[in-house]
Amino acid sequence: MAQRLIRRPSRGGIDDYAPVLAVLESWLTGRSLPHRRLYDEQGQLVGLLVEIAGGRPGRWWALDACVDTAPFGDESAWSFPPTIGDVAGQWLRGRGAADSKLAASAFCHIAADLHRDAGRLKGGLAVLLDVDEHTGGFGGARAYLADPSAERPAGVMIGYPGLDEVVVGGRGLWRAVIAVHAPAGHSGSRRMVVSAISRAARLVQLLEEADLPATPGEGSGFPLSGKLSVTAIRGGEGFSVTADRCELNVDVRTTPGFDAEAAEALVRKAASGLDAESPGPAPTVVTPVACWPAFQLQPDEQPVAALMAAANAMGLAVRAKVAGPSNIGNLLAGHDGGIPATAGFGVPYEGLHGIDERASLAELPQVYAVYRQAVLDLLDAP
Repeated sequence: MAQRLIRRPSRGGIDDYAPVLAVLESWLTGRSLPHRRLYDEQGQLVGLLVEIAGGRPGRWWALDACVDTAPFGDESAWSFPPTIGDVAGQWLRGRGAADSKLAASAFCHIAADLHRDAGRLKGGLAVLLDVDEHTGGFGGARAYLADPSAERPAGVMIGYPGLDEVVVGGRGLWRAVIAVHAPAGHSGSRRMVVSAISRAARLVQLLEEADLPATPGEGSGFPLSGKLSVTAIRGGEGFSVTADRCELNVDVRTTPGFDAEAAEALVRKAASGLDAESPGPAPTVVTPVACWPAFQLQPDEQPVAALMAAANAMGLAVRAKVAGPSNIGNLLAGHDGGIPATAGFGVPYEGLHGIDERASLAELPQVYAVYRQAVLDLLDAP
């Protein structure tokens, strides 16, 4: 199943998602598993939701794996075609093998396994097979959370790869576009004109010199510090005109001790400092575009406890980890009081988001057994 998924290119924001979702629909329909399509607010297909209802009352839990992927990058640098979907030795090869088409396949098989004897389960299991993940839009996850007919999960386990760690948290983010202005002018004029690009370059300096908290925050227990990055700059055209507008993309990674409010205050202070130092024809404008909270689960919280206990029972030495990048776990943490989520435990991998992506199959039986047992424990199956 994972091989067939890899052979359907589904690069986020590039490819049509219908073919890869059709592979899943065909498999689920052939096994009579209850499932339905998820659509975003614009009516675009953004995922599938499998729902296995237990025979006893209880809470619902969810497994989540995305079936869209990162772009291929420079295909000439790959030693095999990105959509090859073959097995070489112990490796499943191709874009999405690691992130996260193998996990999607495994989770569907777990759903099929549980469906055969669902009456003994307490609550229910949802399997979210989402797209629009690698775009950062998280359209599939958002559609699931907004669906009034879907049971709210008590917790989610996301199938990102990596055998040694269970990801139990991540830094949050605050993102903004900053517009810097300057008078337009001729680049050959005798009169000195400070362009918007020059002012934007100075703003980059001010942002990079800004004082972020050096440590995560006294007593927070959060192991990572905040981080600010200028990730894009746009402005100017041709050669003979000095730019009168330039935009910056700013990405700030937040922590419990350096939250979104503090991040915004820091960026706005730098923008005000630029205007005070070299006033432009209009104030510098900061427009926030995204904000997710940092999150961190404790070892005794579910579904962390169930997943780690199942891994330990299989003889796997795993540790809890707070990740630097954000993920769907941040989206869940910020949703309506928060939904706890693990965001990574799976097979070993190479080339994730890079060239020659591949996932190890040698450990797949163990990983499958860990997730299956964790789900059974959460559903209190006798």
